[in-house]
Amino acid sequence: MGAGQDRNRATAKNARTGRRARHSLSRESILEAAETVAVRDGFEGLTFQALGKELEAHPTSIYRHFRDKDELVLELVDSLRARSYGGQLQATDSWRDDLRTQARHIRDHYMRYPQFALQMASRTTRRPAEFSNVEFALDALARAGLPPEEAATCMRVFGNVIRSLSSMESALHALDDETRRGDELAWQVEYRTLTAEDYPRIASLSDHLTDIGDPHVFDRAVEMFLDAIEVRVARLSSSAP
Repeated sequence: MGAGQDRNRATAKNARTGRRARHSLSRESILEAAETVAVRDGFEGLTFQALGKELEAHPTSIYRHFRDKDELVLELVDSLRARSYGGQLQATDSWRDDLRTQARHIRDHYMRYPQFALQMASRTTRRPAEFSNVEFALDALARAGLPPEEAATCMRVFGNVIRSLSSMESALHALDDETRRGDELAWQVEYRTLTAEDYPRIASLSDHLTDIGDPHVFDRAVEMFLDAIEVRVARLSSSAP
């Protein structure tokens, strides 16, 4: 009876204060609220205090599920990745198509969360969605004909390049409209006013310059990387004893 009465008192107190009971929280509900806060305020604003307010719960109750903010951030990053394209990476008979598909999924994912794309790009989550991504890329690179050490190195280069390009483009979209528009117009306006006497190459190619957010740049980078892998495989094969 005593324990039941204590729970009833706690429930009544929570009702008066507008807070939910500790036991009503789950990892899933916390992650859902964490996404809301992060999209609105960025990772800087993703504090347990802000989460408690979003969940209408005491901030300390979150520690029952996550030991600290970093564990929460890593779990959030991996869960968002899994939701964006989890289960959609299926190997085909073309390693090039597989890496191309993976790259586009990654870019789309970062574009979905531009507010904290740069911060996501630098984290290693050590969780299922990340493990699956690494496994998929390594398998494609092995099928391309790269030996183990080369496949591992190229996987790291591929991941870094794709995440860097994606997060940079996403960060541009996170800027306020006026700032973003000014940066985009610079390549169409300011660069075209430069004189051939001072900047001969820019002047001769100004009509072909693209802004940072041009999606064709990403596609070109992916194709250049895939071409480089084929060249690398051919070079290694020709030099093999």
